[in-house]
Amino acid sequence: MVNNLCLHYGPLIGHIGDQPFHDFPEPEALTGSGVESHLRVLGFGYRAKYIAQTASIVASKPKGWLENLRNQETFDIPFEGEIPAGGRPGYRKAHEELLELQGVGPKVADCVCLMGLGWGEAVPVDTHVWQIAQRDYKFGKGKHKSLTKATYDAIGDHFRGLWGKEAGWAHSVLFAADLKTFSDKLVTKVEIKVNEVDIKQENGDILEKEVAVKREYRSEEMEIKEEEKVTIKCEGGTEEIELEEEVEVFQPSARSVRAKRRKL
Repeated sequence: MVNNLCLHYGPLIGHIGDQPFHDFPEPEALTGSGVESHLRVLGFGYRAKYIAQTASIVASKPKGWLENLRNQETFDIPFEGEIPAGGRPGYRKAHEELLELQGVGPKVADCVCLMGLGWGEAVPVDTHVWQIAQRDYKFGKGKHKSLTKATYDAIGDHFRGLWGKEAGWAHSVLFAADLKTFSDKLVTKVEIKVNEVDIKQENGDILEKEVAVKREYRSEEMEIKEEEKVTIKCEGGTEEIELEEEVEVFQPSARSVRAKRRKL
């Protein structure tokens, strides 16, 4: 759909071979009387009406209207204060004004605020994000029966309380990690088991001791140390042995730690 929008209404940038490339259209290009019907022909369905109406609204706004909704924070002068409930005033203003556009609800407005206008505390919420908040972040499970405006705002504030002005980007990582495409690749934990094996000669003297260690690893503890040691008690005192790690990061069942065999 985006390609069709650019191809039919965006200015030509140039050609690569015989292939034309067009820029994204300005709102004014989508304000003609036949735009809605043409968009339906191009396969936009119910979106055609919203696109045509919203383009007309944006085109009627003062010049620079959308740019003025942008977060003016810069990397060299970052915002250092606490994020208030509901987000900073600039974010709230941008969100409210975007909601005036046809076909734009709270989630879409927050997507634009986060990804287009630089408001990092904007948290786009849907039922999937709501489930993550309840399941993993102790967000009032059972208290909220449906995703009302009050629940939507409360979830956003819950994440803003955890991650401040970067709550929106943190939420995006959680959302992506919870998708089946990525969740299958996450390591959650491995059982902890320690087994000791004595290797003896016929006279009963212990020559070597081998230790196989499996420890619990959570996804946030995936940094692997090059060497670790474990202390083993034996008749002559104690002995430290180095551990080698055999790791297949995306297969938890294969993650194990095995000790080097050393004569005692």
